[in-house]
Amino acid sequence: MLKILLAILGCIIVFKSSAATVTVYNNNQKVQENVVVWLAPDQASGVNINKSLFTMTQKNRQFTPHILVVEKNSQVEFPNADSIMHHVYSFSKSKTFELKLYREQPQDPITFEQTGVVELGCNIHDWMLGYIVVVDSPYYAITNEQGVASFDIPNGAYKLNVWHEGFRDISKIESQKVVITNNKLSYQLKQKLTLPIRVEVDEFDDYE
Repeated sequence: MLKILLAILGCIIVFKSSAATVTVYNNNQKVQENVVVWLAPDQASGVNINKSLFTMTQKNRQFTPHILVVEKNSQVEFPNADSIMHHVYSFSKSKTFELKLYREQPQDPITFEQTGVVELGCNIHDWMLGYIVVVDSPYYAITNEQGVASFDIPNGAYKLNVWHEGFRDISKIESQKVVITNNKLSYQLKQKLTLPIRVEVDEFDDYE
């Protein structure tokens, strides 16, 4: 009986969760929003990866959301909500694919089997740009205006990974080892950011 109780207590300790936060700072020591943050456990065998169906929509000649985070082996559909045709493609190392000119819904979603950053473009509308970040953990978030990413995550040792679209090499992910024990973590980006120029769709109202 004692052994059973000890085993139960051990499980409770192992799987105890924390409300952890990660605050990300840029090279100017200011908080940085729109940073993708994910925590990969050292012992990945016990983590259930969510292989869900995600959606990256083309609406008002933009990718929505601009940045989409998905787990490895998930599928993504690319519906076209515009009245014009789009031609979605990616030449990224993590995933190369092409959805030729289409309206509404392509026939099949795309499966993302490899981790990494996938840059999206439209062969018709050059200003359209989006990103899919494929991760190997269910613990991921994007920092808010205060530079904070929040997690409900079991205590333990993790690899903290961060990525921002302003990295000079967008395929390069920064990482470091951390320990989660009900703590607030902070991380300063090593790479200097080149903030992207956002194009207003109104500038292209006459171009389809």
